[in-house]
Amino acid sequence: TSLSTSTLITMSSHHWLLAWLGLELNTLSILPMIIKPHHPRATEAATKYFLIQATAAALILFSSTLNAWQTGHWSITNISTPAATVTITIAIMLKLGLAPIHAWYPEVLQGATMNTALILSTWQKLAPLTLLYLMKNNLPNNLILTIGALSILVGGWAGLNQTQMRKIMAMSSIAHMGWLIIALSMSLDIATMTLVTYILLTTTMFTSFNSTTTKTLTDLGVTWPQSPVLFVTMLITLLSLGGLPPLTGFAPKWLILTNLCHTKLLMLSTVIVIASLPSLFFYIRMTYLAALTIPPSTTNAQHKWRHKMCHPWALSPAMVMAGLLLPLMPLMAT
Repeated sequence: TSLSTSTLITMSSHHWLLAWLGLELNTLSILPMIIKPHHPRATEAATKYFLIQATAAALILFSSTLNAWQTGHWSITNISTPAATVTITIAIMLKLGLAPIHAWYPEVLQGATMNTALILSTWQKLAPLTLLYLMKNNLPNNLILTIGALSILVGGWAGLNQTQMRKIMAMSSIAHMGWLIIALSMSLDIATMTLVTYILLTTTMFTSFNSTTTKTLTDLGVTWPQSPVLFVTMLITLLSLGGLPPLTGFAPKWLILTNLCHTKLLMLSTVIVIASLPSLFFYIRMTYLAALTIPPSTTNAQHKWRHKMCHPWALSPAMVMAGLLLPLMPLMAT
């Protein structure tokens, strides 16, 4: 309850102090959820998360105070001091886990359970992104575009070496956030569409992993006996995350690249397309491991199908939307 309330406080505030209060409440309410498993890794993840979020919140408080001292107002939409704007932008990037200040994010996700990792990857992005939305007219565009391109590059390259599902999803999240803030610097409509698509695809993937108890790449090889239909749709969702046409994940990338080309940022467009290829590679590798390789022994498969799976009611419509929403793109683009 306090997690949702604190996010709504930040989203509905126009005063920096109220936004800061919402962010602090948000951090304090997620910590018990991360630490709940009573495992040393969970404790470590909670400690890292607290330190990073507290640092970012302190930076936001410092720079908003600096802005109020120089301009005489606390309004989020009219932040006009360059030093304060850059500091707040960097603090929000730290909260979102964007490159080059992303190293805490995969570690925290790895220490949390699948459900908590899902909340950290989706709901926890809303409050900081709201502040970026409100600051849209005063954002340092060059910094935003550089961090976005760097995040896409790092999210792809760092994910190549991972075997843990949560770390792979963390790297995927960093890359998608890079696309999102590049969209944010151009058009709020495209940014909103990118965010909704990202949340839909990420939620679908985490829920699938949770249902099939998949924690590593090797687990993927023995998921098919549990539910072949879920397995096939999970692979389609993975390819959609990679942004392959004709799946839903292609729509936001298409719109962002079209907009970048319209604004004559051809070099940036080329860089982010090339940088997203490693991401696509590890999604396709996951699909390959799941569909085209046979595990060394079938005992795992024989034992695993006895495990009673719970299928959340929302998983089926989410899977359908994750694959088939591309025809709605002209409607979204307008």
